[in-house]
Amino acid sequence: MSPTVGAAPLRPTLRLLGPDLVGRILDEAYELLRDDGVRVQDAEAIGLLAGAGAAVAGETVRIPTALVERALATVPASFDLFDRAGTPAVRYGAGVVQFDPGSSGVNVLDPVTGDHRPSQAADLVRLVRVAEMLPAYAAQSTAIVCGDVPAEIGDLYRLYLVLLGSAKPIVTGAFSPEGTAAMIDLLALDAGGREALAARPRAVFDVCPSPPLTWTSFGARNLIDLARARVPAEMVSMPLAGGAAPVTLVGSVVQHAAECLSGIVIHQLASPGAPIVWGGAPAIVDMRTGVTPMGAIETAMLDAAYTQVGKDLNLPTHGYLGATDGKVIDHQSGLESGMGALVGALAGIDMISGSGMLDSLRCHSAEKLVLDAEGIAMAQRLVRGIATPTETLATAMIRAAGPEARFLELTETRRLFRSEQALPSAVIDRASLRAWEVDGRPDAAARARVRVEGLLAAYVRPALDPSVEAAMEALVRGAGAPFGLAGELPGVAAARA
Repeated sequence: MSPTVGAAPLRPTLRLLGPDLVGRILDEAYELLRDDGVRVQDAEAIGLLAGAGAAVAGETVRIPTALVERALATVPASFDLFDRAGTPAVRYGAGVVQFDPGSSGVNVLDPVTGDHRPSQAADLVRLVRVAEMLPAYAAQSTAIVCGDVPAEIGDLYRLYLVLLGSAKPIVTGAFSPEGTAAMIDLLALDAGGREALAARPRAVFDVCPSPPLTWTSFGARNLIDLARARVPAEMVSMPLAGGAAPVTLVGSVVQHAAECLSGIVIHQLASPGAPIVWGGAPAIVDMRTGVTPMGAIETAMLDAAYTQVGKDLNLPTHGYLGATDGKVIDHQSGLESGMGALVGALAGIDMISGSGMLDSLRCHSAEKLVLDAEGIAMAQRLVRGIATPTETLATAMIRAAGPEARFLELTETRRLFRSEQALPSAVIDRASLRAWEVDGRPDAAARARVRVEGLLAAYVRPALDPSVEAAMEALVRGAGAPFGLAGELPGVAAARA
């Protein structure tokens, strides 16, 4: 019997945990919260927990399992982020794997010298424009820290630059409680008011517990403020296996679960039903160097494993993959970034952050962004699986092509090759050796530089209402004035060019 034309293909998946092990992980996470407790360093968060039945002794809060389960019951299983036009553009919790650039780099890779240098506002403008032009990135990120902007408003300022240059949704995060409030105000200007922002959120905010099992005042306040504004929160739990978490991968997954579950309780007590994401950026600790390698396969395994736990709880998920510990665009950076993207895609993570980053998340590169986009296309092609778009699998085409193998002449070939193949840009070299030699023997980094310049030349700034833009600038100037921000704003002229 012929297969059904257009039948859904089998989607390849990666599962590292059996159902029994997922259950044991959650059981131990509940046990830790119930018997050992979590440190909470914010008075209002402690008050919310105590009022809901948690046992409080100083900063230690023991959370009953029933309270955790009540909080989980109110978390939305899915939600959308919207673009500037108010159209749903990113879906969390629907099984769609999406990517955004890594965030908060303090350096950029100079494409000419190959040096790592402190990142500036103009560098963020360049990264935003490249990411805006690449369909591989469903969302933007506040990719770097702008070293030429007062640190006290650095979080607000980088969001401002992204809003000036992009219409996509944004993965971002604040550096202080004051920063969170100002950033929500900025997003509300873009959305048309706080009610409009709550109805059509454009950004999700990373919120980080401190390992092990601690919610600082800043982290807890972030959860509360975002929940009440109905702006999505994305927990980024960071157990470091062997350093700030158990050395075993499964032990770190237990700690991740306990940290995220406690965060969900605080968040949902502040505003039941507010959207929140089960996410993280865990890593192992390399015992030879003391570093936390983001390109290690074990780091990717941690993300895949905790994602499986989050999916078991029917929660939206996030992971930090696609980065490298390498310092330049070379085989190591491609190997680690590509494997991370592939593991994340097979694990079915809703949003995967990390592309474009080198040096264990310290450095960003527009050139690496375009190379990582090719790896993303390959990973997404794999998870689409093998489809059956024709009535017979092969016999009709083989007969039509005849013994002369006229497959290139077939209507089906012309109709289907684009959906069957992930067609790369010129960044990926598939030409002959002779053509490569004639072209000057460019390596991947050189081809990426050409691709970046082409994207920048083709970029057109998305429309932004002039009155909204003026209000945004006024907000940023007002926030920055006490810290010496005056005159020409760093990067803004470049963003408006």
